[in-house]
Parts: sequence; C-alpha cells; structure tokens
Amino acid sequence: MAFLSDALARIQPSPTVAISQRARELQAQGRDIVALSAGEPDFDTPLHVREAAIAAMQAGHTRYTNVDGIRELKQAVADKFRRDNGLDVTADDCFVASGGKQILFNALMATLNPGDEVVVPVPYWVSYPEIVRLCGAEPIFAPTNAAGGFKLSPEALAAALGPQTKWLILNSPSNPTGAAYSADELEALAEVLRRHGQVHILSDDIYEPLVYDGASFATLAAVAPDLAGRCLTLNGVSKSHAMTGWRIGYCTGPRPLLAAMLKLQSQSTTNACSIAQWAAVAALNGPQDFLAGWRLVFAARRDKVVAALNAAPGLFCLKPAGAFYVFFSCAGLIGKTSAGGTRLDSDSAAAMALIEEAGVALVPGSAFGSPGHLRLSYAASDAALDAALQRIADFAEGCR
Repeated sequence: MAFLSDALARIQPSPTVAISQRARELQAQGRDIVALSAGEPDFDTPLHVREAAIAAMQAGHTRYTNVDGIRELKQAVADKFRRDNGLDVTADDCFVASGGKQILFNALMATLNPGDEVVVPVPYWVSYPEIVRLCGAEPIFAPTNAAGGFKLSPEALAAALGPQTKWLILNSPSNPTGAAYSADELEALAEVLRRHGQVHILSDDIYEPLVYDGASFATLAAVAPDLAGRCLTLNGVSKSHAMTGWRIGYCTGPRPLLAAMLKLQSQSTTNACSIAQWAAVAALNGPQDFLAGWRLVFAARRDKVVAALNAAPGLFCLKPAGAFYVFFSCAGLIGKTSAGGTRLDSDSAAAMALIEEAGVALVPGSAFGSPGHLRLSYAASDAALDAALQRIADFAEGCR
C-alpha cells in the first residue's frame, strides 16, 4: 500500500510468531497440535513474584514511573549484575524496558545510521537482522557450523568486521542453537575486538540461568573488563523467572548510550508496566533456588529430545549447552516426499508438512539464517514432548 513506510518494506514478519499463530488456528479448528515453536518456559511464574504484583496493586503502584524504570528495580538490577556477573555497576548504570526486545530496539535505533553495519552470527534470533534493517543499517552475517558447536570463531569474527561495523550482537546461551560460550572463548573474541575500537558489543544474556552439565555462565563485559565501556549487557526476567508476559527487560552499559535510549523510549512506550516492575524487584531480590530444579528438568528433557531425534532417519541433533531449544539438521529429509504427499524441497516445506500432517509445530532453520534445520523448544511437558517426538519419528519414517 502506498502510504506504508519504506522502512517497513525492509523487514519480514517474525517466522516464529507465524508458526505459533498457525498452530493456534489449527487448534481452534479442533486439531491436536503439539506446539513446540514458541520460546517460553512452561513453568508458572514463582509464587512470591505473583504475590509481589498483587501487593503492588494494593499499595497503589499503578501510576506512571520514571521512563527507564523505578529506582527500586534499577537497584535490584545493579545488585544482580554485581552478584551474578561481577560487573561493578550502580542503579544509574542500569535501564529497564518492556522486554529484552525493546532494549535491543532502543540501542540499535539510537545508534545506527544508513551505511552502518552490525555483525550477526548465524544462526541468529529472527529479530536481530530485522531490527538492524529497520534502522537503515546492514546486518553482516558471520557463519558458524555444527562442527564448531554453532559458536562464532575469532577468525570468522575478524573476517566480518570492517570500518563500518558499529555493533556485534552476541547471544549466549543462544536462541536457536543453545550454544553457550565459555570465558576462554569470549576472551578469544575479545582479543579480536580490541583491534576494532569503533565496535560496540550487545551481549544478549537473556538465557543466562539456563546452562547445563555443571557449566558456568560467562558474559563479555566481565571476561574482558577493558571492553566494558563498549558493552551493552542485556537481560530480563522472561526466561529466568517464567515471566514472558510480564514484559520486563533490563540492561547495563555506557551512560551516554543509556541516555540516548531513554530519550527514544520517552517518545515511544515511556515506562514499562509499573506492576510488572515491582514483580521484577521481587524476582531479582528474592530466592533463586528454584532455578536449580528447573535446570534439572530442562536438562532431562533436552537429553530425551536429542536421543529421540538422533534415532529418527534423516535427522541429526547436537546436544545444546543451554537455553531450551534444539536446532537439528533435517537435511536427510530434503528432496524426499512425505507420507502425506508433500514434496520436502526445503526446511520450510518440512516444517509446514510436520504441522499439517503430523500435528507438530516447529520453526524452520531458514528463519534463523540456517536452511536445512528445524528448531524445537523443549519448554513443554513430558507428555507433549513424548507425543511430538513419536510423531516426528513416524513422519521421518514415512518420507520416501
């Protein structure tokens, strides 16, 4: 339509949202669909957090707040960064928005100009390149591969950086692969970044608590404190406390950048929901022991999913180190025809055939820049996972 902006034409709708919407449509028609496409924990928000929200409402905390968050939450964020990440920050170094995606949007919109470049490792979360393009800048894709655990190598980073590079976006643990960088691996990337003083790093740590097998989480600003002045460290309560719908993201970074983000947010959404902010105070300041139990559940689900997928013909799955996704190859199915008669000429065709014929909603790897793969979220009940895995195996067996 002629009145729509040119900027809107530069981006695509979210494929994960599209798949989830198709699953809901089929469910509304009475179809039995196991939806493993969305990225949100299936646990309830902890009781003490819900009670804090009720208390906030009863106390009248239902008004506008400071644009960048109530002081109590910014202090809780600073305490969390010091306690968990070893970052020497205060409340004045922190910022709150309506979800991690708004933090990302604010930072890029406040800093990017036409001609700027942003290095995005592949596979990537679907929104990274689209927000870059919306800002008029160009995503530069740095390849990774399964042999390297889908982690960005120093060599690939060096090859992607150039004089126009303004940001590197680094997500660990990763959506969609679950790859998690060790401190040593981050230090190797930091050594490359030290040679490119114009490059800032957006460290998306939203899946921080979800690392398995006794591994330790690491973030770049702590591993390389000499680069902290170039780091925006993003986090939130969505994945850590099963609060996806509460829409609270937070970050710490250079104060001039935070001031620019505040200016932008003051003319867009203004403050995040006041009640959700008070709930997030309770989430960050309250007990965290429940996370150990969640990790055990997620790790057991991961192991079951990986084993089942690797037993199915045409599929291959690495064991991820974190988050709650597996990103598995379906290359062995490409070129075949499903039992329902669908020609599987791409991962997108495989994903559509799986939802239409097998009743399992997954996201095609091409949505993340890696054709020939599918992403499965194992943030679902054991019963749902068992049903989905059997359907996937039957589907793969039926392909000829």
